[in-house]
Amino acid sequence: MPVVIVDALGTLIYWNEPAESLLGLRFDETGEIPAEQWRAQFAVTDGDRCLIPQEEWPLIIALTRQQPVSRKIWVGMPNGSWRHVEWTSVPFIAQGGEFLGVQSVFWEA
Repeated sequence: MPVVIVDALGTLIYWNEPAESLLGLRFDETGEIPAEQWRAQFAVTDGDRCLIPQEEWPLIIALTRQQPVSRKIWVGMPNGSWRHVEWTSVPFIAQGGEFLGVQSVFWEA
């Protein structure tokens, strides 16, 4: 299952091999990607193919509101292709309440 992890600042700090094939990016080639950089590389639309503002992307909702979210979306990849995915993002919150980041899983819709 494709998995991506961002830290509390939104830096993309990890994604696994299944995510590489969907995202078109290899972790061992790019390493961590700052939030402003990865956010500029992707486009997200709803089922009617209308752009979704970044603050409403599942990963961003989990990051900024620290709440889990799941949504079916279209994601425009850096290589120009589009993928229809079910995207679920869950915040990581430490035992003491410290917000650590977000884990997202996604799969082809």
